[in-house]
Amino acid sequence: MVRPTSVAETGTVRNYVGGEWHAPSGDGGRDVVDPATGERLARVAFSSPDDVDGAVRTATEAFEEWSARPVEERIQPLFELKRLLEEHHDELAELLVREHGKTRGEAAGEIRRGIENVEVACGIPSMMQGGTLLDAAPEIDESAVRKPLGVFAAVTPFNFPAMIPLWFLPYAVATGNSFVLKPSEQDPLVAARIFELIDRAGFPDGVLGLVNGGVDTVNALLEHDGVEGVSFVGSTPVAREIYETAAANGKRVQAQGGAKNHIVVTETADLDFAAEKTVSSAFACAGERCLANDVAVVEASVYDEFVDRVVSVAETQVVGSGLDPDTDIGALISPEHEQRVREYIETAIDEGAELLLDGRDVSVDGYEEGNFLGPTLFGNVDPEMTIVREEVFGPVLGLTSVADLEEAIGVLDRSDFGNAASLFTGRGADARTFRHETDVGNLAINAGTAAPMAFFHFGGRKDSFFGDLHAQGEDMIHFYTDKTVYIERWPDA
Repeated sequence: MVRPTSVAETGTVRNYVGGEWHAPSGDGGRDVVDPATGERLARVAFSSPDDVDGAVRTATEAFEEWSARPVEERIQPLFELKRLLEEHHDELAELLVREHGKTRGEAAGEIRRGIENVEVACGIPSMMQGGTLLDAAPEIDESAVRKPLGVFAAVTPFNFPAMIPLWFLPYAVATGNSFVLKPSEQDPLVAARIFELIDRAGFPDGVLGLVNGGVDTVNALLEHDGVEGVSFVGSTPVAREIYETAAANGKRVQAQGGAKNHIVVTETADLDFAAEKTVSSAFACAGERCLANDVAVVEASVYDEFVDRVVSVAETQVVGSGLDPDTDIGALISPEHEQRVREYIETAIDEGAELLLDGRDVSVDGYEEGNFLGPTLFGNVDPEMTIVREEVFGPVLGLTSVADLEEAIGVLDRSDFGNAASLFTGRGADARTFRHETDVGNLAINAGTAAPMAFFHFGGRKDSFFGDLHAQGEDMIHFYTDKTVYIERWPDA
């Protein structure tokens, strides 16, 4: 593993403020541990309120000069950052595997998704344009121009520590703002390495900052008068709290919460294809992603046949170290999270779900200290069961049968969440009904995971999202800028 040079000789992950690396000065911290081996990789010391204040003040000072630069100049460091991310792609992916536990292929895909957002942000000169109307009134022309606002912050989760910061960072700086990132304290090494590349990309000192820490660090950002807006991705209870606290402090806020996503399979679907994609969606990244479809709602006429196919595919999944090219399901992020998923499995059994495949006894030779769970399947689940209502965030899939598509959509709509859903069908009419009647932010037809490209926003509804403007795409331009209306009249003209 290539260890970030920004990590101090003592093994402590440092902050990046004003173009320099600084040791956090707050109380507390935690170890960064390889989930597959239990090996300690580094130590995260938490930032104090003074550390946060210094980062925000530095970013505020940098904003004045940065926001005044021509937009064409602002995107040049992003082009260089893209080049550096491409050059160090494999190294970043390996580091991500070591500190998170996902497979190398999943890590490589995550890095690629992050790079795509940098690419899209390079198009800000076109995306940031406002509008002009000549002769809006007698002898008056009127236009709207977008202007940056100041310092923005993002608080990002453990499950995609490379990609999700890049949902926000490139757009914030391309539109002329400065930006402070607080990455997850569970796996901050990839973020630190990305900031080392940022340091080489040509951004002026202070435009981009990195502060490490826990809850107190987050609260310091939410309450700081110098922060104009906050982006967050994480669980629903925390997203709601972030949204309420940031809004109470007069900030713009977008808070992506948890999910409970469904796959719907109709009797006209290609069942082999649907089974393959269902397993991939539910168990990729060990189920630790908000786009995992972990409930399959199947028309009764093909339910038994589909269940047999899903079990057959799931039994072929290889659990192991993410560095092993044969691994399909890597380690969970921590022993505590593994135990939490195990408790959900026990609860499902207690509530009467039919255990079709039990992944609790999986063992990986040579990785006895790892946090591993195999694919776990439940049949005949009821919509009121805990594993159907709550986000498990592990390799657990529940299957249930319904009479028809209408009943299936009813199951989806009863959920408190509205992040993603997929439909497998051979009928265009089913697809149209699904598109128009399902209250979900990201929809896929005959695709296992409804993951939007970077030039589209990342949807989410109900308890899956708090705010008005989502991550990625055009929504980010609106979030990071405000429009000034300019009315011009020249009576002598």
